[in-house]
Amino acid sequence: MDKIRYPIGQFEPIINPSIEERANFINQIREISKKLRIITKDLKPEQLNIPYRQDGWTIQQIVHHLADNDMNAYLRFKRALTEDEPMSSSYREDLWAELSDYRVVPIEISLLLLDTLHRRFLVLLGGLNPGDFNRKLRTQALGLITIDTALQRFLWHNQHHISQIESLISRKGW
Repeated sequence: MDKIRYPIGQFEPIINPSIEERANFINQIREISKKLRIITKDLKPEQLNIPYRQDGWTIQQIVHHLADNDMNAYLRFKRALTEDEPMSSSYREDLWAELSDYRVVPIEISLLLLDTLHRRFLVLLGGLNPGDFNRKLRTQALGLITIDTALQRFLWHNQHHISQIESLISRKGW
């Protein structure tokens, strides 16, 4: 079950990444929505509504969750850049996934949102100097972390959910 729930394993940050590692992390943001589009493009509506595991979210819920999570992450980054060690707000992602928009809105809307949001995010990150990545924010899940760690967590989170979708597609032979 853990391999299905966490197909890429648990989050493990690189402490003090090099400038090259950080640039690689930032460049990976460009591929998130592209990869989601590729792996979901041939799925039928009924396939989008199959949970990736027993008692797990459907593919449609995962895609909408990624859009919601990335909006929240973008705002957390902006707060960390403009406030001293802000506490990032949490949200009930399990309850958000049960709201009507997760059931009714086509995933294309969230894919477009991710495209647009990631473009803004890339501009924001591209304008930072190396010292900005040492700014900190507080999270309920990870405690006090740097923007460097938050960036890595952002990527891990997206890759984690994309891998869940890929795993389901592979197991079902779609």
